[in-house]
Amino acid sequence: MVAEIFPTLYQFGDVFAFLILSAAGLAIIFGMMGVINMAHGEFIMCGAYVTTALAHQGIPLVPAQVCGALAAGIAGVFLEMTVVRSLYSRPLDSLLATWAVSLIVTQGMLILVGSSFAGIGTPEGSFQIGIYTYSTYRVILFLAALGVLAFIYLLFMKTRFGIYARATMQNAGMARALGMRTNVVYALTFGLGAALAGLCGALYAPTMTLIPTMGATFIVESFVTVVVGGTNVLLGTAPAGLALAVVRTALIGWKGQIAGQIGMLLAVMVMIRILPNGFSGWLGRWARSM
Repeated sequence: MVAEIFPTLYQFGDVFAFLILSAAGLAIIFGMMGVINMAHGEFIMCGAYVTTALAHQGIPLVPAQVCGALAAGIAGVFLEMTVVRSLYSRPLDSLLATWAVSLIVTQGMLILVGSSFAGIGTPEGSFQIGIYTYSTYRVILFLAALGVLAFIYLLFMKTRFGIYARATMQNAGMARALGMRTNVVYALTFGLGAALAGLCGALYAPTMTLIPTMGATFIVESFVTVVVGGTNVLLGTAPAGLALAVVRTALIGWKGQIAGQIGMLLAVMVMIRILPNGFSGWLGRWARSM
């Protein structure tokens, strides 16, 4: 019985991890801050490249992945201070500016490191259930996705920084009047979103071919997960990832990868039509009615 069910659960965990890890950083930058960050894929690419470069230098994988996430976070803080800060009230301008940054970074990486970069390979380790063998690292990715969700909840709901961040995003003028350094909060929050994107790239670096345009692999899934989730990162991202993972896993098992991708995008269209404010809006209304 377990051997028959586990392949589906394993596929679901793999899809869920991909959706959550790719969307977590964008959920903070787009969902909380309202910035349409078209350079999200480049932060993912940054984490992957830094992780791989350090691993080639003999640094163990986990410390290299931490450094990859930190590098993307530092790049995010720099981008917020130099480009995004003056564009918070101009969403279309911020979209164009971050898109320009995306193009510059992608083409710059093509010039500096070439069209491809030597990978490091998926860490060894597998287990067998029934007649099938499964990668242990894919299970680690699923656990990492759950850990990221728990981290976001604890950070924004249980810490002083979380209170400052939520207050600043809801009413920056009032927060500033109460003595909060809103510019610092904006920079750190944007940097946190970038770091989570870098963590996604760092975690998936051993499983992918590294090319400067690799961020495009993640960008569609991350945006649709955030849009379906809604503006509240705490209430929206997890149920959106869960729902989309169920749809995609079911269609992959039925008709394969392409059907899963197409079906997930069709499901997004239906969900947006039924829940125009996303899962977070629906859950918020449900909570208020209780």
